[in-house]
Amino acid sequence: MESSSFSHMRAAANSFLSQYEPLTLVLAPLLAVVIARLIKCLVDVVNEKGVKAAVLGFLIGSAKLVPVVKRYIDAEKQKVVDKLQSGSKSKRDGWITELPRTGLGEGVIEKMKEEKRNDVVWQGKCSGTVYIGGSESEGHFTLINEACSMFAHTNPLHMDVFQSVARFEGEVVAMTATLLGSKEKASGGQICGNMTSGGTESILLAVKSSRDYMKAKRGITRPEMIIPESAHSAYDKAAQYFNIKLVRIPVNKEFQADVKGIRRRINKNTILIVGSSPGFPHGIIDPIEELGELAFSFGICFHVDLCLGGFVLPFARKLGYPIPPFDFSVEGVTSISVDVHKYGLAPKGTSVVLYRNHDIRKHQFVAVTEWSGGLYVSPTIAGSRPGSLIAGAWAAMVSLGQEGYLNNTREIMEVSKKLQKGIKDIPELFIIGRPDMTIVAFGSDDIDIFEVNDILSSKGWHLNALQRPNSIHICVTLQHVPVTDDFLSDLKESVQTVKQNPGPINGGLAPIYGAAGKMPDRGMVQELLVNFMDSSC
Repeated sequence: MESSSFSHMRAAANSFLSQYEPLTLVLAPLLAVVIARLIKCLVDVVNEKGVKAAVLGFLIGSAKLVPVVKRYIDAEKQKVVDKLQSGSKSKRDGWITELPRTGLGEGVIEKMKEEKRNDVVWQGKCSGTVYIGGSESEGHFTLINEACSMFAHTNPLHMDVFQSVARFEGEVVAMTATLLGSKEKASGGQICGNMTSGGTESILLAVKSSRDYMKAKRGITRPEMIIPESAHSAYDKAAQYFNIKLVRIPVNKEFQADVKGIRRRINKNTILIVGSSPGFPHGIIDPIEELGELAFSFGICFHVDLCLGGFVLPFARKLGYPIPPFDFSVEGVTSISVDVHKYGLAPKGTSVVLYRNHDIRKHQFVAVTEWSGGLYVSPTIAGSRPGSLIAGAWAAMVSLGQEGYLNNTREIMEVSKKLQKGIKDIPELFIIGRPDMTIVAFGSDDIDIFEVNDILSSKGWHLNALQRPNSIHICVTLQHVPVTDDFLSDLKESVQTVKQNPGPINGGLAPIYGAAGKMPDRGMVQELLVNFMDSSC
């Protein structure tokens, strides 16, 4: 009976299909697969960029297929790149491009001093940049310079030879971990980590380790991570390097990570969520406790970016500032990045990445067993590393001690509060959110804030331009302690200058920043940045 039914169905199917050409029957399934694939790609693009951005990208991409349009767009982009460079090509005239026939010997030091005199004045004039106070020829500067010089020849790759540097690294990691809750019962007592070359490498390693840990734990092979739009651009770099889908969530009205928004985007492929203490743009601490609870409940990793706050927030709390939980005392936090070369006052190129336990950190390491050069294992992205910087970081931390960091924090937090008050007293300006630490971002509804930034630049100040919303910020360091009044005075004067004479100044970048912020095709903005970088280095 069953055989008869099957024969009847087969005969009916053959009868129906006999009206089509054999080639059609072969191509139709293939065409269906191609169409399904195109629809899936379209859905993925829309999910990633949104309907508006996806449509704009398609339209502009189609327009570029017309040679005349493409040439026009390329020419306009080059004009912007040339403007951004502001004469940097001419500065390359006279650069050394091959080894001198006869070396300069010790005379090279005088040559370097001569070149250094061409640097712009940075003392007290830069947002962030230099975190150590005072003159570079005295005090803490000379101490870390001597420490670095003493260990300039060392490389922790050879830990059996340079045992002192290996110990320094271990102690820097341990001291940093203690600051961030490793002695708290809630931490689990297994906090571990390594030194890296900076916050970006620390974040890269944390993301890579989280990806591989979640693959081993959950079998996730199409990883996604969710970040607030205020999270550092290092996560974009990690997503590109490690083939991870990046899901970006708008911040809430307080410019903090939107916990509900992040929760809505968690799915079976989510490996990691991110919070900052504080975030780079506005200096605001994300709701770390809530994010920790979220990560813990879903069994996913949670990285906290403490690159700016790691050597300030523990001491600010001791000084009585209302600092919310931000470290390994929060359940759910699986990794932390913290820069020693910022408020830790260590030499540039020193950061620490920490993990809640060794099971996660093991996924950071690369072990090679089949190399003809022998067995190889490396803890970080770099193989060889400068022991001088590790020694400099250790010297900075041990020389300052808790009292030193406490005093430094007191000074910069007081300057931050003074700046906030001074900016609030300027009616044309408003502060972005409620800064928790030493970064103060401000914008304006009355004047072009980027024009204000250009005027400040002409007075020798170097601040950071931000977007969404258009604003600028200053990251307070010890360099700003003696010049706070000067900055506020110049800021007031710059605001009045723009108010009375609106419009871009000659050589200013306000038009470019403004246009970039409004440009709907973010792909074109990305191309501008890539072209600028390609012609600048």
